[in-house]
Amino acid sequence: MNQRDVHLWLIDLHHASSLGDRMSQILSCAEQQKAEKFKFDKDRVKYVIAHAALRNILAGYLEVDPAQLEFREGPHGKPQLVLTARSEPLNFNLSHSHEHALIAVTFERQIGVDIEFIKRDFHWQEVAERFFAPGEIARLRALPEEKQQRAFFTCWTRKEAYIKAKGGGLSIPLKDFEVSLSPGEPASLMSCISDPKEVQRWQLAEIETSSDYAAAVAVEGAGWRLQCRRWNELTGAGGKT
Repeated sequence: MNQRDVHLWLIDLHHASSLGDRMSQILSCAEQQKAEKFKFDKDRVKYVIAHAALRNILAGYLEVDPAQLEFREGPHGKPQLVLTARSEPLNFNLSHSHEHALIAVTFERQIGVDIEFIKRDFHWQEVAERFFAPGEIARLRALPEEKQQRAFFTCWTRKEAYIKAKGGGLSIPLKDFEVSLSPGEPASLMSCISDPKEVQRWQLAEIETSSDYAAAVAVEGAGWRLQCRRWNELTGAGGKT
């Protein structure tokens, strides 16, 4: 992996659930305590698998013991690696929803990723009216009704990937910027009210997983190469998809 590479790892949380107890051993005390706070066991196991996979994947790039990795929170809560003198400037982001998780990894560039399970009974119209920029709402309404729900989740994941890459959390108003959302339209940051230069600074890409999910990645800069891989929970390795 070099500085131009962006790797995306897809984790199947359902198939890996039988390994939850064993994999929890590589988590930190803080991660284990957080896992125990989940009300339902299935949610606890998914958290354990996603964060154990993150440790295994990052450790593979850095050639260290996954249990020895240390994390800290940025100014707005975005997790970061605690680097040592021998560490490389590795950036990552994690998102999980329902039965899948996505982990994005790259060197030096800031990065954000989001995956969402498309809930058929979700009242997305209210969310769009409240959080989307006026231009996004207009383009969403202009679509045929049968395509609007998918376009909503397309828009939502692209917006979430961008604010996660920025590391600004809730300090970045979702109405402050617009992303593309129409079917077949390339993923992109179309405008940003607070700083128009953001459009040139960031590139977005849609991630294809399955028809039940929408996913996107936002990466700082241009000229990067995207590779999608599927994580093997038994070996900790993966292959291109």
